[in-house]
Amino acid sequence: MIAYLLIFLTLLILLFLLSMIWPPDSPWSPWWRTSKKIARIQCKLAKIKKGDVVYDLGSGDGTALITATKEFGAKGFGVEIDPLRFWISKIRILFNGLSGKLKIVRKNFFDVDVSNATVVIMYLIPKTLNRLKPKLLKELKPGTRIITFVYKIDLPMIAEDKKNEVYVYKIPKK
Repeated sequence: MIAYLLIFLTLLILLFLLSMIWPPDSPWSPWWRTSKKIARIQCKLAKIKKGDVVYDLGSGDGTALITATKEFGAKGFGVEIDPLRFWISKIRILFNGLSGKLKIVRKNFFDVDVSNATVVIMYLIPKTLNRLKPKLLKELKPGTRIITFVYKIDLPMIAEDKKNEVYVYKIPKK
């Protein structure tokens, strides 16, 4: 029994480590985190302020949303499909006292209406960004800011931090 448990734990650790180096064009979502430093840069570059409604698609552990809410006064909505990351973010939101300002749902972000967003944050692979673009153009109002980290999306760019690979775009007028 202990041997099976060790094999299972070893496989879990290997899958976790593999997810950190998975190729950018794969269909899987790697377990990459946005650091607090990068989250601050994203918020400053996109000029997030009180009154903004920030959606984080693939919100992971909630770092970007917690930063946008706690330090910049925005309201937040996270979408995370992975149950472990979902629960980690729920616990972090609770411990930061942000339950009234942040909501996280465990869903596929393709099934979530994003039309209320004034800002959308995404740390997603290129294949997923390309698939999301039509949804963003259809549901978001012109002027909505889109933030990507590391990977770019084909939308009108309004700001960038090349050193930290943070890019801000704006939904164009229809």
